[in-house]
Amino acid sequence: MSSNAAPTISAEEALQRLKAGNERFIAGTTQFPTAQKEILSDLAKGQHPYATILSCSDSRVPPELVFDAGFGELFIIRVAGNVMAPEVAGSLQYAGHHLQTPLFLVLGHTNCGAIAAAVDTKLHGTRQHSRIQLLVDSILPGLANLDPQLTSEETLARAVEANVRWSMRQILETPEGRERQSEGRLQLVGAVYEIETGRVRFLE
Repeated sequence: MSSNAAPTISAEEALQRLKAGNERFIAGTTQFPTAQKEILSDLAKGQHPYATILSCSDSRVPPELVFDAGFGELFIIRVAGNVMAPEVAGSLQYAGHHLQTPLFLVLGHTNCGAIAAAVDTKLHGTRQHSRIQLLVDSILPGLANLDPQLTSEETLARAVEANVRWSMRQILETPEGRERQSEGRLQLVGAVYEIETGRVRFLE
């Protein structure tokens, strides 16, 4: 049986590791390792990621590269629009219960097509293809307070951030989220990756 013991670092240390990795990514001093036999052999025995990341499927936003993380360091769940769904919730539950990652991060990004489609539906009533519309429908509740007077660029930027916060809220409202909050064992952070610069902006 593989070993999935909890990481030995704290949530704050995990967050600082993500921030440092993004700084290396921006500076062009990444340390991302190659597939070394020793590393892969050790990981075959079990995984000990220090952070779980719910991020968008967008090909321009690969979390391992963005945070200059090595094999086995990040448990990543990718879905368009970084939305919550039963399958996503199951993966998050696995990360919390079995892997016991100290940090959970919801990572949105600028110019997100899924969020743009949701904004188009909200403001103009545009309908998407059937399964895309299901995705859009899961985003819309988080966009309830969008200001229709903003420019299109400002609207999309606000919507991306609002969607990150909406996913965070849904995570916190799960039974596991409520339990871990009451125990003081859940650190959940939101962030937006800027495609234009490569920088990750962490939300307050």
